[in-house]
Amino acid sequence: MNGRAWTFNDLDTIAALEHECFTDPWTRRMLAESFLSGRFFGVLLEEDGAVTAYGGMNVVEDEAELELIATVEMYRRCGRANKILDDLCEEAARRGAKRMFLEVRVSNRAALMMYLKYGFVGLYARSRYYSDGEDALVMKKEF
Repeated sequence: MNGRAWTFNDLDTIAALEHECFTDPWTRRMLAESFLSGRFFGVLLEEDGAVTAYGGMNVVEDEAELELIATVEMYRRCGRANKILDDLCEEAARRGAKRMFLEVRVSNRAALMMYLKYGFVGLYARSRYYSDGEDALVMKKEF
């Protein structure tokens, strides 16, 4: 399992994986706009040349926002998302972030448990945040 930062050439692969992993995926255009913003950092894991997990965040001044994180279904529950989150938190702190925010579906128990394990705390819910009407929990971690 090899980890590395995203390149522009990874956007097609990540967009395809977004469609496999989520009901409300980021489009290639959304990924490209974020990637090209100058505030974005993305990391991915590869195994035998295939992307198995990825994540990305934006850092503005002293705040980071976890934008996306996912693991391909057959590789879930093997620690890949933990590795991605480790790398993103480390890079956020290196870039001067004092805290990181994220939104997570209230039904995503596995993600909620991982975020709690990493020291994120729930702040408030965003009602009907997702396109299917599900609420999001906004969470924060201080570095």
